[in-house]
Amino acid sequence: MTLTNWAGNISFASALERPRTVEELQELVGRSDKVRVLGTGHSFNRIADSTGVLVSVADLPQVIEVGERGVTVSAGLRYGEITAALEQQGLALHNLGSLPHISVAGACSTGTHGSGDGNGPLADAVNSITFVDARGELVTLTRDDADFAGSVISLGALGVTVSLTLDVQPSYQVSQVVYDGLPVERLSTDFADVMGSAYSVSAFTDWVDPDVMVWRKQRGHEPIQPTWLGATVADGPRHPIKVMPADYATQQGGVPGPWNERLPHFRLEFTPSNGDELQSEYFVARELAAEAFEVLRALGNQFAPVIQVSEVRTIAADELWLSPSQGRDTVALHFTWIQDEAAVRPVVATLEEALDPLDVRPHWGKVFAADAALLRQRYPKVPEFIALAAKYDPAGKFRNPYLDTFLPS
Repeated sequence: MTLTNWAGNISFASALERPRTVEELQELVGRSDKVRVLGTGHSFNRIADSTGVLVSVADLPQVIEVGERGVTVSAGLRYGEITAALEQQGLALHNLGSLPHISVAGACSTGTHGSGDGNGPLADAVNSITFVDARGELVTLTRDDADFAGSVISLGALGVTVSLTLDVQPSYQVSQVVYDGLPVERLSTDFADVMGSAYSVSAFTDWVDPDVMVWRKQRGHEPIQPTWLGATVADGPRHPIKVMPADYATQQGGVPGPWNERLPHFRLEFTPSNGDELQSEYFVARELAAEAFEVLRALGNQFAPVIQVSEVRTIAADELWLSPSQGRDTVALHFTWIQDEAAVRPVVATLEEALDPLDVRPHWGKVFAADAALLRQRYPKVPEFIALAAKYDPAGKFRNPYLDTFLPS
């Protein structure tokens, strides 16, 4: 069978190598001319594609070890597996993405994030990373190392990650309440109140409908308000896409539960959809949120033929070099499109042109139109990152056409 990404829009020509030990992985990397790593395949472009060896680390020995620095986990584990084990030990992570099905290394290396005014991206929890470099040698970097800030969100350019150590904290409960019918104008006029109303907040819209659906995830128990900022509490469970059944969504209705069963939008035991979609995501400074929303509402009718849903989230600033929230508190503007690249691409180009004055940054792992020159401008640490990648991979073993196009050396 042809190997594809989760969405099915990318086919991989290389057979997938699945080493079972770190030593096997080191030997494979050492003797190969070109190597790329495929995680759970939740990227929507050719970031993981390889002209040589394509590697999975999912079959390496599974490690979940709590120590003084936090929890050390093997790179191929999915977040849902890690978080369930942590919860059993009374521990937690600061935040999670919408899907618990994604691998920890893949999510961190591409800048995956959750939501929350005070929450950095998932990679912000990493305090140590171990990877196999181009020589086949193991390299470990910690927050104290000068190279660390460029090593976590690395797009696979430094090597093959085998383990990461994550900051942990005591376990906590989360209650999730969904509100229907928030007037779309409130996203602009009351943005701080909307996004600051809970520990993690997501707003769903298509930029045409005058009503917005808001998911509020609060640490502890949140008393349910029947009405809030013109919205009303949902009368039953919801899916982010209004026409979809809510069976796979995490518990709503304000019922408190473990953090790992509420912070994601979807349950680990179910596949949330068949992947029949494309995704794009853009990041602007939080103070420019109202201007961004004005742009998106003006484009709503152009989105209509290709959009399934758009999600608005917030991310706290961090200092990881290729992070979409590097150096600034950020608003994330996510788009789930239909799976028709020919129809979606022109809309994406129009969207990026309209957001251009707002210093917008595209997500590395999704569909975008920006070129290398624009990415270098929007991600100010790109020159330092390219030099760092050359340090650990001087011959370009981990480079592929994606990196050659968007991060040329």
